[in-house]
Amino acid sequence: MSALPAVAFLGLGHMGGPMAANLVRAGYTVTGYDPVPAAQEEATKNGITVAEAAVDAVRGAEVVITMLPNGKLVLDLYDEILPAAEPDTLFVDSSTIDVADARAAAEKAHEAGHRAVDAPVSGGVAGATAGTLAFMVGGSEDDFATAQPLLEAMGRKIVHCGGSGNGQAAKICNNMILGISMIAISEAFVLGEKLGLDNQALFDVASNASGQCWALTSNCPVPGPVPTTPANNDYQPGFAAALMDKDLGLAANAVRSNGVEAELGLRAAELYHRFNTEGGGGLDFSAIITDIRDRSTAKDSK
Repeated sequence: MSALPAVAFLGLGHMGGPMAANLVRAGYTVTGYDPVPAAQEEATKNGITVAEAAVDAVRGAEVVITMLPNGKLVLDLYDEILPAAEPDTLFVDSSTIDVADARAAAEKAHEAGHRAVDAPVSGGVAGATAGTLAFMVGGSEDDFATAQPLLEAMGRKIVHCGGSGNGQAAKICNNMILGISMIAISEAFVLGEKLGLDNQALFDVASNASGQCWALTSNCPVPGPVPTTPANNDYQPGFAAALMDKDLGLAANAVRSNGVEAELGLRAAELYHRFNTEGGGGLDFSAIITDIRDRSTAKDSK
């Protein structure tokens, strides 16, 4: 494979579009596809050649990157494009999907004579735009080595997590920790408010004590202590609650299918699913504190 392989990028939305644009800036030739006209227009502005169909984008590419909303779309797309790809093409799926779907996608690619890694990301739209994403990668050592230079053009931290599906496994385990942590931090702040404790005082204590964690010090759910957080901007994401709902749903599926005793993970999935379905999905995931506060106030009034 050449130093700068030809790339097909399928899925040019809020995440995929900026990622593909960063590949162009790094010198890669990128042909992309997305069914949404606005995404096509933005991609063209960023130097991406937009194909009329996914199979057209894949023809002649040495690497195919996908960024899609769910596992079914990934598997269906693979069925469509694998026969059109050149032999030994490397498929990189950066979607966040079920571990079983990621492994099924890799198996499809291998059976068709191709290579594959799953490489979900963390960092949101801001990270995709800035090229500072974190990639969690599952696949063979050789395939990871081939993918690494492209991932470095789009991200800042790239971790090889093991075999196929392990990138997705790392992603959902990390986000289960994050979801549980944000709920715990939010509950603590609401309890502090009920007890007459100032939010800044609680932050000053917890951020320098055993309660310290990323959900507190980098994404604090109350306005004030960390001025750059979504809590200071009407909870505009950030990382949307709808995405946390999706990721915790994937984690819950994995918990159940593997017989893991994970009461907090399952409960966090339930709480974020309720928050999403009741209208909070477009807010930052830290806005879960508003749901906790509202429900606490409702109990007080009874």
